[in-house]
Amino acid sequence: MEGHAYSEFLPIALMFIVALGFVATTMIATHALGPKRKTKTKLDPFECGIESQGNARIPFNIKYFLVAILFVLFDVEVIFMYPWAVNFKELEIAGFVEMMIFIALLLVGFFYLIKKGALNWED
Repeated sequence: MEGHAYSEFLPIALMFIVALGFVATTMIATHALGPKRKTKTKLDPFECGIESQGNARIPFNIKYFLVAILFVLFDVEVIFMYPWAVNFKELEIAGFVEMMIFIALLLVGFFYLIKKGALNWED
């Protein structure tokens, strides 16, 4: 019986082996067959067609990073609401209560951020 349980995972294992083999083969082939011309122009940094000017390590406001992280955080949390909305009728009152608790926790975090001034740009 135990040998039978492992045989169910054989297609998944084969898929991973084939995928890893394809990636490895592609990486090795492109490295071996590709051109190796390293000129000054190719080695220069390139950003959106604009010539580089000055040092790229210029410090700038951390608010940009903070807003980006908060956007990703709340965006991912909102994704959890989609399955709930699809199965709303099947979940009945228990699912509704659980989602209200989830939304309440989101709002607590959001109001905490507002209170701490994480979204104020005038600092």
